[in-house]
Amino acid sequence: MVIIPLSEPAYESETRPDADECETVNWVGFTAGTTLAVAGMLLLSGNRRAGMVAAATGTTLAVLDQQETLRSWWNALPGYIDQVQGLLGQVQDTVNDVAIKREALRRALAR
Repeated sequence: MVIIPLSEPAYESETRPDADECETVNWVGFTAGTTLAVAGMLLLSGNRRAGMVAAATGTTLAVLDQQETLRSWWNALPGYIDQVQGLLGQVQDTVNDVAIKREALRRALAR
């Protein structure tokens, strides 16, 4: 039988982190989430005007908190638009081909 010695944790440094080492609270994100939750409650209770104002405020705070994400989405947007335009071009070509075949079939059946 093998006995493995277990080391004891250093209680002084591991269990009581200093206030400086603690993760700071994201107050902007917390406020944005709370504002959006309140906006949802206002909208559900029938207070549309106040709910819309609160929703706009919460959305603005969320956008301010996530600037890097929005910047990356904005930079990726032209690529997505090009893909959608290519897809729409393919759909239009397919619709034109179906229209031509439909017209040829109609002429063949009309004889």
